[in-house]
Amino acid sequence: METLAELVRVRLGDRKLTQMNRIGDFTPVLHTEVIYPTQLDGWRGRREAQRRGGVGTTVLVGTATLELAPVPLHEQIYQFATTALTLGCDHIQILPLFLLPGVHVMEDIPQEVRLAQHHLGERVLIEQRPYLGAHPNLGQLLVNQKATLRADAKILLSHGTRRSGGNQFVENVAEELGAIVAYWSVQPTLLEQVKGLVVEGYEQITIVPYFLFSGGITDAIAQAVAHLGEQFPTVQLNLGEPIGATVELANLIIDLIEVTQG
Repeated sequence: METLAELVRVRLGDRKLTQMNRIGDFTPVLHTEVIYPTQLDGWRGRREAQRRGGVGTTVLVGTATLELAPVPLHEQIYQFATTALTLGCDHIQILPLFLLPGVHVMEDIPQEVRLAQHHLGERVLIEQRPYLGAHPNLGQLLVNQKATLRADAKILLSHGTRRSGGNQFVENVAEELGAIVAYWSVQPTLLEQVKGLVVEGYEQITIVPYFLFSGGITDAIAQAVAHLGEQFPTVQLNLGEPIGATVELANLIIDLIEVTQG
């Protein structure tokens, strides 16, 4: 996640987004990674450029987590905003780094944002941007993975949400991939979908994990696929990689940040 935050900061600088000088991007990550703010190199670079008479175009980019951090998300936002204020920043954008509009995106994060805004008062404006999975081109990052092409059948495996309509985007991405959908937390499960394809006679199946980064869940998926391989020894099961911290993903984040920029 630190790599992704750095990619976003660098890409913003490369594109000379002068209107972003007073905006910080604070990105809660999916469930488990614990990363702390703040990256100040860009602001130091701007000050150095100004001292030398040059023009610096930078943005303050930080990261936070909703769970498993020493302090609640609203406190992390408050700490980041306090740092931003000392650097002359009074507007923070929060981009939820989540793929689905589940409870975290629709309820938990907005509540934490409201708490942070209450503590900050009018000193800083906090603006929550759309969650990452809302970007219409996100599915292309999976479509472009070469591993997804080498299979008789493909399964797009997502965490899934019980929230009504929350899995529709996964269905859309699966259609782009020419895949069927399985979920880790709701039905249809990976086991159910693999069994169905085996019954239909498929001998080579690629499982595409619809997750941003490697972690506890992707480790569990790898173990589940290994067990399925033992259960169906005549079928070749290929497991793809999570999306990962890439320039392409950073560009999608920048798209979601730029929506309100003149």
